[in-house]
Amino acid sequence: MSDADERDLRQLRTVADYQFGAGAGTALFPSDDDLRVARTSSGRPSQVHADAGRLVTYAVDGRFTLGLEGGRRLLSALERPAYRVVVGEESEPFVRDGKNAFAKFVREVDPAVRPGDEVSVVTESDALLAVGRAELSADAMEDFQTGMAVKVRAGHPDDR
Repeated sequence: MSDADERDLRQLRTVADYQFGAGAGTALFPSDDDLRVARTSSGRPSQVHADAGRLVTYAVDGRFTLGLEGGRRLLSALERPAYRVVVGEESEPFVRDGKNAFAKFVREVDPAVRPGDEVSVVTESDALLAVGRAELSADAMEDFQTGMAVKVRAGHPDDR
């Protein structure tokens, strides 16, 4: 690995640890993984891919947006309920299909989630359904009976 690659890896891990908590950087970007970093015309990292799929997109605001593989890796590294929105089984097929998750169906949520946070939408057994952006705070997701809780970016196909 070149010095530039090492520097990129350290920078990506630092952003991930800041955004998702300690350990997220190593979980998203392990040293033994063959990561491919797409860059903007100015040379700034824009997307990070692994063999299993897109991990993250490095947004212009300096934060990551999760890909399905990134969401899967975070779920395995961060203890429940970190960055999770748990929905009931009645909304599972819709969320898997990439439809938004609504507050009415939220069963549990990380109390630290704020609007704009990147989250994984999961089943009650912690299976990944989708990744997306929280539209409501954790309190609002649990209290409201209407409104979009998570703007789903990508649904995860059923593995069963």
